[in-house]
Amino acid sequence: MATELSAKIMDGRALAQRVLAGAAGKVARIKEASGVVPGLATVLVGSDPASVTYTRMKRKRCEEAGMRPVRVELPATTSTEELVGIIADLGRDASIHGILVQHPVPQPIDKRAAFEAIPVEKDVDGVTSASLGRTILGMPAFGSCTPAGIMRLLREYHVPLDGAYAVVVGRSPILGRPMASMLINAHATVTLCHSRTRDLAALVRGADIIIAAVGKPEFIEADWVKQGAVVVDAGYNPGNVGDVDFAGAAERASLITPVPGGVGPMTIATLIDQTADAAAQQLRVSL
Repeated sequence: MATELSAKIMDGRALAQRVLAGAAGKVARIKEASGVVPGLATVLVGSDPASVTYTRMKRKRCEEAGMRPVRVELPATTSTEELVGIIADLGRDASIHGILVQHPVPQPIDKRAAFEAIPVEKDVDGVTSASLGRTILGMPAFGSCTPAGIMRLLREYHVPLDGAYAVVVGRSPILGRPMASMLINAHATVTLCHSRTRDLAALVRGADIIIAAVGKPEFIEADWVKQGAVVVDAGYNPGNVGDVDFAGAAERASLITPVPGGVGPMTIATLIDQTADAAAQQLRVSL
């Protein structure tokens, strides 16, 4: 007989709908005040099936919020120099208020060079070094969308962060590292772990909050989860499987995100909301 889950599910879909509705309201006020329709450029290099799906979803949410999606699709043979030049052109286009470069990009493109070509005021995905630096320092910035979305989820479910011990598993510059900084800025004590961390299971077992972002299916085992911990699974692997053993962890956690339906919807909703904010700033519209 199946064991009943003890954890409460953190519903990212429901919160994302509210965030998107708020973004649509911002867009309506921007249009009324300026006569301008905010524009979001999505840049896709190559034809990776997952990336094609993700950019399509982002354009759809963009349209639903009343914004103008600008579709830029390039062949996998595009060079770093060509991509940087296209992004620079988008950056100079006053009708475009946010730029998203879908990642991963094909080899041998220099992903960091592509990211750095995005003007910081249009970096609605929070991928430039300037945005990351501002995030670390607690300065105003468009945060990397996945960790920023996770922070909204934690606030929505009234997870106490002040003094909490959080373990982030994964050190990506667009997920793990900004996630750790956002938690630190909320007064949590944070350990940032990765694939070479020694005694990883022991560190995770002590955590009040676990952020799994390692990119390996069910990597976080159930017995690594302290009774009553909050578990946020930012992983997405083939077969709709996250980075956490969901069934086992849900028997021990107090709150847990599902995969899908947890972090993913919040990532896209945060992108759309930050694009609305970027447009308001560039057009000098008070929201």
